[in-house]
Amino acid sequence: MAGAAPESLDTSAPARHERRRWPRSQPVFFYLVALVLVILIPALVLSLTLLSRNNRAQEDVVRGLTNATVQAIGHSVEREIAGMVTTLRVLSTSQELTENQYAEFHDRARVALAGTGAYLIALDGVLDQLLNTRLPYGEPLGPVSNPGSATETLERGLATVSGLFFDQTAQRWVFNVLLPVPDNRQAMLLVLTQNAANLARALQSRQLPAGWHAALIDGANMVIAATPDTGMAAGTVLPMRQTLDQSPDAWQRERLDGEMVVTSEWRSGLSGWRVIAWASVDTVERPLGETLFWLAAWSVIIAGLAGLLALLIAQRVGWSVRGLRRDAQRLGRGEAVKAKAYPVAEIAEVSRALAEASAQRQSAESEVRFLMRELAHRSKNQMTVIAAMAKQTARGAEDVEGYVQAFERRILGLARSTDLLLAHGRAGVLLGEIMESQIAAFSPPDPARVSLAGPTIRLNAQAAQIMGMAAHELSTNAVKYGAFAGDSGTLSVLWRIVDDRLDFVWRETVPQRLPATERSGFGTTVLKSMVGRALGAEVERVCHDDGIEWRFSIPLQAIDPAYAPAPAEEGPDE
Repeated sequence: MAGAAPESLDTSAPARHERRRWPRSQPVFFYLVALVLVILIPALVLSLTLLSRNNRAQEDVVRGLTNATVQAIGHSVEREIAGMVTTLRVLSTSQELTENQYAEFHDRARVALAGTGAYLIALDGVLDQLLNTRLPYGEPLGPVSNPGSATETLERGLATVSGLFFDQTAQRWVFNVLLPVPDNRQAMLLVLTQNAANLARALQSRQLPAGWHAALIDGANMVIAATPDTGMAAGTVLPMRQTLDQSPDAWQRERLDGEMVVTSEWRSGLSGWRVIAWASVDTVERPLGETLFWLAAWSVIIAGLAGLLALLIAQRVGWSVRGLRRDAQRLGRGEAVKAKAYPVAEIAEVSRALAEASAQRQSAESEVRFLMRELAHRSKNQMTVIAAMAKQTARGAEDVEGYVQAFERRILGLARSTDLLLAHGRAGVLLGEIMESQIAAFSPPDPARVSLAGPTIRLNAQAAQIMGMAAHELSTNAVKYGAFAGDSGTLSVLWRIVDDRLDFVWRETVPQRLPATERSGFGTTVLKSMVGRALGAEVERVCHDDGIEWRFSIPLQAIDPAYAPAPAEEGPDE
């Protein structure tokens, strides 16, 4: 028992090695899904790559369009400011202003500025208002509402643009453009003031991309004007782009009212004002997000449809394979298998191959069963023949040694016929081969003394055995008494088909006359009794002066390989 355990381990080791060698099998659906994924995943990766590149290209286009629009808005504002400076320069040369005729200058300025939305203010050296076209001339005027810009203008001696401020006279948010008038004796500054709301037209003159907003701000980040959709009023501080440490063309992400936005900027060299445009990050990235959403949605739809199709295909293939398995099991049990029409051409081809294999197996098994019956039948026939041979040989033997030799020769002749039967099977044995095999053991060295001729004729098993035994007995007699007993005898074996019978002639020719005898031995019994009765033949023995002749007239039906007559009953001893 101690030695049994290692032996058991050694026996199971190849099985474990085999399990390690072969991976676990998977259903067809697994491989179809894997195929779908192998096709779908690279396609998705490629789509994402192309979408990313396309999105970057779209962002570049939107960036360029936004920057160009912002610059166009800024240039429109700057042209407005430049126009105001030009107007101031023209008015500063007015004769009424030079001659300090402020009433006439007031009227002229009102006429000149009518419809422009701008108003003229003249300031003296202490920044008191000498006139203001917002009010009728002569009404009391207080000091200027934005003295800082006026002081800066006097110090610089150049035209200056103020920031946004609340004008006490107008009670509105306004901005000023100031121009010094040094040659005048009383008026030192001319100021064009304009309501900030008037500049909203410049922001609306250019169409921004969808979802974008814009605001015009001064140096303190106060909103001068903004697009209506921003909801920002003049004077509001814009909490973005409050520093100038970044290029105006560069997009910047900032937070506005809790929302992440992207900003773009334009800066004016004349006024120091800026135009800032912004849009939410969601707006900028929405095209990519929507595209990704639809890509994901269609990917899920396509993957679902592909998976459903893979499942349907797997079911059809699985059903077909299970059908093949059942056919293979039937084939293993020896049952008949019929070809089936499967949806997969290759599986249908395998089904046809299984059906052909089943038909071949059925045929082979039928052949085996036939051969087994034939073997049993032939065995019984041979036992009958051997028993008759033994009796007839014993009857003609004079001693034991002669009996053994004669019986052995007859058994070997029967064996040669049996070999031919085994070699040819159901196809039948050629009559010529039987004659050659039986006569060859007795024929003389000179082949010219033996002649065999006749058409190709096949014999069934019983006819082959009987004709083989007949040829053996005739050859034995030829050695003892006939053509092969001397050195000059000849043998001629001829056969032909006459009508529906086989005409077989055995003719021995000898130089001297054969001795007459009435003795009937085993050969005579085989030739007359077994050949005649078993094959339904007519047997005739003719003695000539120069030899002996045997004639057999056998019905073709008795020797046909497709016909197997019942074994003959053993006749009475003769």
